[in-house]
Amino acid sequence: MLKNNLTVLEREITNCRRCPRLVLYREEVARLKRRAYRDWTYWGRPVPAFGDPDARLVIIGLAPAAHGANRTGRMFTGDRSGDFLFAQLYRAGFANQPQSIRAGDGLILNDALISAAVRCAPPDNKPLPEEIRNCLPYLEQELVLIRPRAILALGGIALNTYLDLLKRQGAIASRAAFTFSHGAIFALPGDLPRLFAAYHPSQQNTQTGRLTPDMFARVLRKIQKFLETC
Repeated sequence: MLKNNLTVLEREITNCRRCPRLVLYREEVARLKRRAYRDWTYWGRPVPAFGDPDARLVIIGLAPAAHGANRTGRMFTGDRSGDFLFAQLYRAGFANQPQSIRAGDGLILNDALISAAVRCAPPDNKPLPEEIRNCLPYLEQELVLIRPRAILALGGIALNTYLDLLKRQGAIASRAAFTFSHGAIFALPGDLPRLFAAYHPSQQNTQTGRLTPDMFARVLRKIQKFLETC
């Protein structure tokens, strides 16, 4: 039943056209392509979540990269952010292989699922506030279905998107007490998942040394230690 419900939601997501600016951009990128990928048939649609439907950990990213997930159709697949992320997930045992090249490459996530604040590639990797709000119901439905025990927000936008969802649900009154910092851990009210935060594995962060493999690995170890108690 869970897989069927996720399949229905995935179909709804991939057919979404709520944000005219994003529709125009994702389809233009898919049509024009990047020279290195001229032989590819780009996905060019919203990108659904990817991973284990029974996951206890849900990872929330920002949005598909124009020539990454917008090309391959799978979260964090086909770009350097994904190269970093999946190498670390493999190192921690959440993935069966360190590479993520294309859909159908054999990658399987174990006890983890990757979602995003926005499902379409935005210009300059900067979604507008109303575009994030348009996508919020999809994240909400995924979390209702998955019921994770831990959330890992990659970057401040992902963190604030999840907190805004909790505000909308009435679970928290404000996000003022939840300031983003790499390695932060937040115990949320009631039976809500434990919330973890990390820098987004963007090239801007990884190539400047702001985020290193060991820094990310420490966050994943904290998550694993928490999940051992669940």
